[in-house]
This record gives sequence, C-alpha cells and structure tokens, in this order.
Amino acid sequence: MNIKLRLTVMNFLQFFVWGSWLITIGAFWFQYKQWAPDKFGYIFSTMGIASLFMPSIAGYLADKYINAEKLYGIFHICGGIVLFCLPLVTTPTWFFWVLLLNMCFYMPTIALSNAVAYAALKKSGNNVVKDFPPIRVWGTIGFIVALWVVSLLHFETSPKQFYVASLASILLGVYSFTLPPSPPQIKTLKLGEGTQAALGFSTFALFKNYKMAMFFVFAMLLGAALQLTNAYGDTFLHDFANNPDYKGTMAVRYPAIIMSISQISETLFILAIPFFLRRFGIKQVMLISMVAWVLRFGLFAYGDPGNGLWMIILSCIVYGMAFDFFNISGSLFVETETSPAIRASAQGLFMMMTNGVGAILGSLISGMVIQHYFTNADNSKDWHGIWITFALYALVVAVLFLFLFKHKHVASKREISEAETLEMTPH
Repeated sequence: MNIKLRLTVMNFLQFFVWGSWLITIGAFWFQYKQWAPDKFGYIFSTMGIASLFMPSIAGYLADKYINAEKLYGIFHICGGIVLFCLPLVTTPTWFFWVLLLNMCFYMPTIALSNAVAYAALKKSGNNVVKDFPPIRVWGTIGFIVALWVVSLLHFETSPKQFYVASLASILLGVYSFTLPPSPPQIKTLKLGEGTQAALGFSTFALFKNYKMAMFFVFAMLLGAALQLTNAYGDTFLHDFANNPDYKGTMAVRYPAIIMSISQISETLFILAIPFFLRRFGIKQVMLISMVAWVLRFGLFAYGDPGNGLWMIILSCIVYGMAFDFFNISGSLFVETETSPAIRASAQGLFMMMTNGVGAILGSLISGMVIQHYFTNADNSKDWHGIWITFALYALVVAVLFLFLFKHKHVASKREISEAETLEMTPH
C-alpha cells in the first residue's frame, strides 16, 4: 500500500475514535444521565489532566526506547478496552476516573500519530509541509463520519457511542503494527536525563527561547477555547428542544450533523494551510485563527435553529479556520523549530499545553462560570451570555498575541526553488 494511503487510514481512524463521543458526550451527560453541569467541567478536564504528563512520557519512550508506531498501537488497544467498559459506570465520580484512564491512553496518540507520519514521509522522500496536510485532512473526515454515524443511529444521548469508539480504537491499534517503522532517535543520555525526559522536563528547555515560550503560552490559551466549543456546542443545540418554536427543526433533531459542518470546514482549511503559511507566515496564520474563534463564539451567541440557523452554520464554517490554523500549523511549527532528537517529545509538549493545561483551565473555569453566572433557577442556561463571554475571551487572547509573539516569516532559498517548502527561521 502507498505510504500516503497508509498514513491516511491511520489519521482517519485516529479521529474517528474521538469523533464518536467527544462532541456528543455533553448530550449523554445532560440529556441521558441528567448530571450536574459543574461536575461536567471535571469530566471534560480528563483530557487535559492526561495531557499534562502522558504525551511527554510517550514522546520520551518513542524517542529513546520503543518504535513510535508500536507504542501508538499499544495505547489504542488499551484505550479501546477502557472505552468498552465506560457505559457500565453509574456515577459521575467513577465516570471521571474511567474516562481519565481512557484519556491517558488516547491523548498521547495524537502527538505520536504526527511523529509516525512525519518520520514515514521523510523516510520516503516526501515534503512534510506540503504532503502532511492532505493526509491529516482525512483525520477530520474520520471525525465527521463518526459524528454522522452516531447521529443517524441516534446514539447521541446513548452509551452506545462509546462502543462505536471502542471498536474503532482496537481496530486502529491492530493496524498500527503494520505501519512503517519509526525507531527511537536518541542514542545516549547522561545520568538523570532519562527521568527528566520521561516527565517532560527536558523539553521545557524550549521555554528559554522567548518565541517558543510565547508560542506554548498561547497554545495553552487557545486549547482552553477549543474545549469550550467541544464541551457545550452539541448540548447548546439540544436545549433548543425546550422551545416550542424550534422543537422538531433539523438542528434540534440532528445537532451532531449540524456540528459536523465544523469538521467539513476543517477539511478545506487544512488543505489551505501550506498556501497561507507560505504567504503569511506562522504569526499571521495563528492570529487569523484567534479572530476566527471570536467569530465562532459570537455567531453562536446570536444564532438559533430558526431564522438564525445561518449564523450557527457560519459559526461551524468559521470553526475550521479557528481550529486548523493554530493546531495543525502549530504542529508543523514545532516540527521545523526543534531538533530531530526531541521532536516527538516537543510534539508531546505542544499537546500538553493545548490539550493539557489549556483543556483543564477551559473545562474547570467554564464549568464554574456557567454554573454560577449563566445557570437559571430552573437549571436552564443563558446561552447568549455564555457565548458572548467566550467571544470576549478569544478577543483578548488575539490582542495579546499580536503584541507579545515575535516572529518574522522569511522564505528560504529552498522554498523559492521548490515552490512548496516552508522554512521557519528563528529570530
């Protein structure tokens, strides 16, 4: 099988697993289980907690001891088994701990999948910046397909969504052992360095560089924004069913399908990343992402399933730019700015800041804010106020980024001669 096709299958299943439950878990929590919103913040923080240490540990193991594709497969098989057990949980507390265990297996696989893909592409003589986005776009397609499967089967508020994710995860785990070898790159470590690397401490040396430090700080802040839309987007649409004017509308009957427009948009913006990076550079692309987050939340604030449906749809379209222009470009930025010996670990640090620290802050703080300021006496929510608050947050982050992140895009000779290569030069 062609190397690009093999990596395409990997990316498709990688995000099919996540898409099977990530967007719809809010509906499962609030509509099926009817558990409290403040505790839901803790549930959504599981991916953040796991990302604090697991990507770094996995990155170190892949850099020093075990082939990345093998470690990737082991994690997916273990995660699939845990997902299969998740529907058996009957209390919010145990749900938290079981989901956290699953996240400990799943979160490092995102960075590992990038490391496996980059290594395979380079080994086969392909250009990472040019060839990776068209492969990665199939991950988004996998996410979309998962959303549609769960929605059309009416699993959105059912524990059956976790069985779908479980089977896909185990299948991917087995398939991973057929991927091209991605052997460790670190040959020797001084006494004591192994423990530091395993805990992610060695890659924290990247914070000594002002530009990298600012990049990781804003990765954390944007990671918080991502968790807000993942946690509350689907249940936001479900709540319109309580309004007789909107009950029975397409957005209320199939909210996951409406939300999947966000991922459809991603497929287009992922393919546009190489052009935007060559034309504008990383700073401008990430700034565009932040402005898109403002629009994402602002349009939700004023949209509804009736005459305002166009705003909800436009918000979903804007999401593709908001997510891809930072997360995918950021991954490529880390790849070009770090040495080969620590690239898997550096990708783990990027994941830790976005889906770790950022996810925890976004999940816990948003849960408390919504509970105390935007939840009415009858337990209904002031969604307009919620989305406006999130939009203002994204606007503040964008303004700070404009002034604090220092980077100048310079096209290299290689880029000019090949017309497809991007060179990120430190300043």
